Amino acid sequence: MSSPLLQQLVEALRILPGVGPKSAQRMAYHVLERDRAGARRLAEVLGQAVERIGHCERCRDFSEQPVCATCASASRDSQLLCVIETPADRLAIEQATGYRGLYYVLQGRLSPLDGIGPAELGLERLEARLAEGGVGELIIATNPTVEGEATAHYLGQLARRHGVRPSRPAHGMPLGGELEYVDRGTLSHAFTSRTELT
Repeated sequence: MSSPLLQQLVEALRILPGVGPKSAQRMAYHVLERDRAGARRLAEVLGQAVERIGHCERCRDFSEQPVCATCASASRDSQLLCVIETPADRLAIEQATGYRGLYYVLQGRLSPLDGIGPAELGLERLEARLAEGGVGELIIATNPTVEGEATAHYLGQLARRHGVRPSRPAHGMPLGGELEYVDRGTLSHAFTSRTELT
């Protein structure tokens, strides 16, 4: 590239997930050729977000305040605590369900090979919260991956140690799906987790 600053912009854009060298180059050219005002706004908001958004002291979700709006809400059921991997998971649950309990965001999942253990997930803070009492059910909504299942197992043991009932959302076949198109892992899990028809 003729401009070292342009090269730096392309490299900076590559930190975004799914953005390779060609996509980063297209983005850089687009904002410089067609939308400099949008680029200035993006830079301003991104700078503010990096400076002002931290983590909620209670649930570890993103928040501009020490305690997020969900944790501060008196209308939420404090007996229910849903453990999720990412803030995006919370948003998905809020949009798709009528869940009115609280959350605890791990910001990842146990993965010893990647150096992610209980300390990196803030599990000492979760354990302290369970030890306080008041939580009746720990809904463990980690992803159905190898690491997610290992994390769920660990969290289930943690909940039982504090007299809290652990639960896991059902996994299985999608509503409206057809058996021949469901992948083998999902079908196997659906069969082993089957429930009685009422």
